[in-house]
Amino acid sequence: MSRDNPPRLDIVDRHGHAITGSSRAIANLAGRPLQPNRGTSLNLDWVEGVRINTSAVERRAATLVTRRTVKKDWQIAWLLRAISCMDLTTLSGDDTDERVRRLCSKARQPIQHDIVQKLGIAELNIQVGAVCVYHMFVETARRALEGTKINVAAVSTGFPAGLSPFEDRVSEIRRSVAAGAQEIDVVITRAHVFGGQWQKLYDEIVAFKDACGPAHLKVILGTGDLLTLRNVAKASLVAMMAGADFIKTSTGKEPVNATLPVGLVMTRMIREYAQETGTAVGFKPAGGIKTAKQSLEWLSLMKEELGNSWLEPHLFRFGASSMLADIERQLEFHATGRYSAEYRHPIA
Repeated sequence: MSRDNPPRLDIVDRHGHAITGSSRAIANLAGRPLQPNRGTSLNLDWVEGVRINTSAVERRAATLVTRRTVKKDWQIAWLLRAISCMDLTTLSGDDTDERVRRLCSKARQPIQHDIVQKLGIAELNIQVGAVCVYHMFVETARRALEGTKINVAAVSTGFPAGLSPFEDRVSEIRRSVAAGAQEIDVVITRAHVFGGQWQKLYDEIVAFKDACGPAHLKVILGTGDLLTLRNVAKASLVAMMAGADFIKTSTGKEPVNATLPVGLVMTRMIREYAQETGTAVGFKPAGGIKTAKQSLEWLSLMKEELGNSWLEPHLFRFGASSMLADIERQLEFHATGRYSAEYRHPIA
């Protein structure tokens, strides 16, 4: 990934305020403290200069599954970290308040009590990063999670297609925040990417960011629909310039969702943006991540490309509820030497 004649940014946010060092640093990259992202002005030279070597990306991604292996106690530590970075999610047409309450109960205690006791990890108080639901269940989730540090995330802006009227999408964000959502997962208009309409994409995400108020904005790119890794890279960059707190691969509803090559492109754009602006943006792969082994692959990607700061839930999330059952099975095997049946580890 490279840019032709990379422009230097004036380090200001999209409101024209200077971005300087601060005690509000939320990450560290190569010894440099990074602030939360406040967005920048749209730099079209930077966007248009993005280049992707697809074959090189695919080769590098293939090495992630072979270069780093973790065993025994180290593997357990990594799996516990994966749980803490998980967004437990229910986004089905037949969702109910009771299902959401059960999911929140699982979020509060994601590992069965007997496994926690056998592993001796009770004092760690492992919980997930957030519970992600449709707008109509935000208040239910908020009430069920009272007294915890688990965030409520709401999918918004006409999820998953993102094609409802613009005013309706912005209004939905505001309603979810008013109902208690601390995180908003929005869907971009993919047509803006296909047409290279970067100003329209930027303006759309800026409006979403403004509507979020104090809530964190997670921008879903729908990478399985974007056709090329170059489109993924450009859309990632524009989303960060517009003020995204996270960039997210997929809705989980596309035919192709999170893949390691896409993850590599997005994390390297996060790194490049951090180097230019001094600000940190989080990353959320979502869709198609189902096994404990896959969680280790994604954690390895984050560690190698962005460093330890991105192994924390404020900068990394999995959109992968079904993965929790497999991680529980691996934890139980470590504790007892036996694999249990999957039905013993229901999500909700």
